[in-house]
Amino acid sequence: MKTTPLHAAHRALNAKLVDFAGWEMPIQYKSILEEAKSVRHTWGIFDVSHMARAHFRGASVLNYLTRLVPTDLTTLQDGQSLYTVLTNEAGGVIDDIIIYRVEANHYLIVFNAANREKDLAWFHKQASVFSPAPDILDETDQTVMIAAQGPLAVEQLERLFQADLQAVPRFGAVDLNWQGSAVFAGRTGYTGEDGFELIAPARAGQLLWDALVQAGAMPCGLGARDVLRVEAGLHLYGHELNDEINPIEAGLGWLVTSEADYIGSSPIREWKAQGTPRKLMGVVLLERGVPREGYPVLVGGSPVGALTSGVFSPTLEKGIGMGFVQAAVAKTGTGCEVDIRGKLFAATLTTRRFLKGR
Repeated sequence: MKTTPLHAAHRALNAKLVDFAGWEMPIQYKSILEEAKSVRHTWGIFDVSHMARAHFRGASVLNYLTRLVPTDLTTLQDGQSLYTVLTNEAGGVIDDIIIYRVEANHYLIVFNAANREKDLAWFHKQASVFSPAPDILDETDQTVMIAAQGPLAVEQLERLFQADLQAVPRFGAVDLNWQGSAVFAGRTGYTGEDGFELIAPARAGQLLWDALVQAGAMPCGLGARDVLRVEAGLHLYGHELNDEINPIEAGLGWLVTSEADYIGSSPIREWKAQGTPRKLMGVVLLERGVPREGYPVLVGGSPVGALTSGVFSPTLEKGIGMGFVQAAVAKTGTGCEVDIRGKLFAATLTTRRFLKGR
């Protein structure tokens, strides 16, 4: 099993470690709910070094990336990033990714740990049709990635790095220096809170992690990360996205802005124009219970879909989830029921913006 450069730090903190996509990762340190609340109210840090990181360089790189995603990349400037998806010929999602423009002809892509080998094979396969082919350099093993998230994260990072980070816009990025090590900081995250994701040389990882803990950040595991991303209505590959799910039914039609003939453009444009048979919706329980992936959703006693994710939300103090339901009933406010191990729990369909107005 693979380990990140922060593995010793996790063991020193008595983290509960589990296998995640072939990596031994901390699922929690003390309490998942306590960790999630710390990110909502103060700040916390996550080891996300298992996420894949690759650099793409060359004269053809923009044309190359334009072929891979449905989003217009021409508006990106140096130090900016965007969220998008890789699509296959049938319009399904190979992976969801973040693309950073480092400078002209140089982009950094962060993609999912479970898809690392699949994505790299896809990247290289598609690069072969370009001349000159873009250079692809996977630096996952040479770097560490730490997400600092929460309402206090930016001000605490400013103190640590002695840098003006408030001036960096959402999805912006900046180069920092910490004790002689270069740190790439993107104002991105997976929690619904403000913060930065920090990429540094592997050799500096544990010292940086320790400095963040000493500055007051609570170490948080994958359990809290999942609770937080569901509360924020964010997709998880293998749940709300996969090779057979298209971005339109997944509620990601806003990503489809490219006029180029990207891979999968024909079916995606058709779905965007005509709609899809099902849609991804939020589900909120009206009575106490914990919804989970795979639980059936019913309207009027008839099955209309199933949950793809579900948690008990410590922020909202109720069970929430996401799932695909028939388009005919996919309207906010529609009453429904969730079958939890044979018992029906009253619920309602909502948008995935669970935290709006909190």
